Amino acid sequence: MVVSVDRGRWGCVLGDDPDRRVVAMRARELGRTPIVVGDQVDVVGDLSGRPDTLARIVRVADRRTVLRRTADDTDPFERIVVSNAEQLFIVVALADPPPRTGFVERAMVAAYAGGLQPILCLTKHDLAADSEFASEFADLDLTIVYGGRDDPLETVRDLLRNSLTCLLGHSGVGKSTLVNRVVPEAERAVGTVSGVGKGRHTSTQSVALPLEGGGWVIDTPGIRSFGLAHISPDDVIAAFPDLSEAIENCPRGCTHLGPPADPECALDELPGKQRRVAAIRLLLTALNSNDPWVVGNG
Repeated sequence: MVVSVDRGRWGCVLGDDPDRRVVAMRARELGRTPIVVGDQVDVVGDLSGRPDTLARIVRVADRRTVLRRTADDTDPFERIVVSNAEQLFIVVALADPPPRTGFVERAMVAAYAGGLQPILCLTKHDLAADSEFASEFADLDLTIVYGGRDDPLETVRDLLRNSLTCLLGHSGVGKSTLVNRVVPEAERAVGTVSGVGKGRHTSTQSVALPLEGGGWVIDTPGIRSFGLAHISPDDVIAAFPDLSEAIENCPRGCTHLGPPADPECALDELPGKQRRVAAIRLLLTALNSNDPWVVGNG
């Protein structure tokens, strides 16, 4: 598994042992094939892992899940953030900086479209009540946990155990604090896992860190923007089995936003589902907002 990327070099873990690490370059025959943290790859050459040795990545396996973004909502060029993660922890502070529902909605859209299970992780709830913010997502069956500095982490650890989980959040929300709590000696582990260059801190790079007892956490840089130009409304609805069949009866070009934009949307005919449909339409509104929640330097 690829656990770090830095200046044309990839840190890889061999097999199931997080201590068997090599640094690899991309084989010439792969051309410009993107290789990201979480990718399963085949490596050949010097697999000793000794200093100043390089293996070669010769194949990238098919990805089970992909978290993608674009620079903004008009950019057709997709960038793969991580691959093969089962879960996306959306880390949000309830204060300082104040939370934005649009951030969570967009992250959820990207997760659903990429095959990841979104989980909302709230921090700093000692500074602000969470009930109003959390209630925005009550009809989406979104798991909500607490991961602040003083919160007990048993529930968080149970969710992370034996899974590959990506952490996503704005700068300053407490994501690094959370990583340091769930990964013992995380700062030292960053340099070891990287095995690339001087093992610099990954504030600008994603890195996968092994969890005690099994599983990995992928720490990503603080978000600057997250465009969704590559995602369609149908991609979002497809993540909800109780709704996905209904849209087959929608007229061509339906955006599933309902009246007045889509007066014949089949979602309006589902009995007992209107609160859930309304909640999912908030996700679709975020998808169509043309606002990639630019938040400053990450």
